[in-house]
Amino acid sequence: MKLHWREIIRRPVVTEKSNFLADQLNQYTFVVNSRANKMQVKQAIELAWPDVSVEKVRIANMPAKRARRQRRITVRKAGWKKAIVTLEPGGSIDLFEGV
Repeated sequence: MKLHWREIIRRPVVTEKSNFLADQLNQYTFVVNSRANKMQVKQAIELAWPDVSVEKVRIANMPAKRARRQRRITVRKAGWKKAIVTLEPGGSIDLFEGV
C-alpha cells in the first residue's frame, strides 16, 4: 500500500537525546507510520525538506507499555515506530533549530 509522505512522518521526537543527536551527529528522530519502511521514510524526508539529502535511516519498533491510572486502573499504551535519520554533511532540518 502506497502512503503519502505526510502519512509516513507523524511528528518529530523532541527530547534531550534527540537534540544532542541533531547538534552533534546530524541525526534527526521522528515518529513514523508503523507500516513505513526505510526507503519510504527516506523519500518522505527528502520530499518534505527538498534541500536535504538522507545518508542513512535506522528504524526501531518501540514496544507497547502499561501505564497506571489512579490506583488500580492500568491502561495499555500503544507501540510506535521510531526512525533516526542521518543527513549528509552540511544538511540540517530547520524544524529543530532553536528548540
